[in-house]
Amino acid sequence: MTVSEPRTLRILGTRGVPAAHGGFETFAEQLAVYLAARGWRVIVYCQDEGEGPVFEDRWEGVERVHIPVKGDGPKSTIVFDWQATLHASRHRDLCLTLGYNTAIFCALLRLKGVPNVINMDGIEWSRAKWGPVAKTWFWLNDWAGCWLGNHLVADHPEIKVHLSSRVRPDKITTIAYGADRVDAMPDHAVRALGLEPGRYLTLVARPEPENSILEVVSGFSKRTRGMQLAVLGNYNEANAYHRAVKAAAGPEVRFLGAIYDKPVVQALRFHSAAYVHGHQVGGTNPSLVEALGAGNAVVAHDNRFNKWVAGEAARYFRDGEEFSAVLDAVLSAPGTLASMKSGSLQRFEQGLTWPQILGQYEALLQTWLPRR
Repeated sequence: MTVSEPRTLRILGTRGVPAAHGGFETFAEQLAVYLAARGWRVIVYCQDEGEGPVFEDRWEGVERVHIPVKGDGPKSTIVFDWQATLHASRHRDLCLTLGYNTAIFCALLRLKGVPNVINMDGIEWSRAKWGPVAKTWFWLNDWAGCWLGNHLVADHPEIKVHLSSRVRPDKITTIAYGADRVDAMPDHAVRALGLEPGRYLTLVARPEPENSILEVVSGFSKRTRGMQLAVLGNYNEANAYHRAVKAAAGPEVRFLGAIYDKPVVQALRFHSAAYVHGHQVGGTNPSLVEALGAGNAVVAHDNRFNKWVAGEAARYFRDGEEFSAVLDAVLSAPGTLASMKSGSLQRFEQGLTWPQILGQYEALLQTWLPRR
């Protein structure tokens, strides 16, 4: 028997392409365009807000199946995921499901004999921000994804260790996340925000306790640094944690709000003295990979996830006191930041570029194409 032609892949689990919502959408866009250019037929399911029939169109050589659903919250996404899975189950094409938040729906693909590779993302149920109902839902779907997927992708070796407690290790392939290398960016967007190139640190993260925002801001604000800390993200005065972060901030901390313009974020990273990454949980974080691709010196929370991604050139902290001490050491030693930047680029080129990541995905998906 021979592999069906053309090679066909259906991508589920995101809001669609082009990317507008986050890391998985960016990955879906990169992979879809890459495979389409290499002769694959790629279909991406896209969530539209509203009512009406399902419709299809094309974008950048990629087929898109638009599924309108009422609303724009978690319940709407669950409805969309179910309808996308139902639609995909009517075909015998290989599926790639990104994330396991509604992995229980993959039972339908399994029953229909549709091959399905699942990227299991991070350990979502362990995040402190979720209540008991959400944690239970994610935990159950974590198990469901492990059982129902034909094959699993872990974006970090430690995620594979976690998944191996549920299924045999040879059912799991580790493929990290990718990013573009940024070798030059104009600085006008940085200056427009009131920042001086090379005289600020950048922190991009959702303002949640597990991302160490309070530790970073309080540690940075212990003394005058002679540079600014640029904090991106939405901060709401009605949120107690957000208020605590702002209360801990000294005069050199700048809260820039949420910035979704990719070139502006790239410019902020590229012209930073260093990038601060406080995430305590998760696998290969897209924002950290993008910082490496921009050649940032990285100061990251000390945990097994960040250490594998950022490597030996980064500096690590566990609390506000350690963050302050790391800054003292890094900013006072001539040549340290330059050495850290060089190490970041070396780590990036070792295996985190998009061509490397997408090539690994194509090789894996090729082995799961259905035989006719």
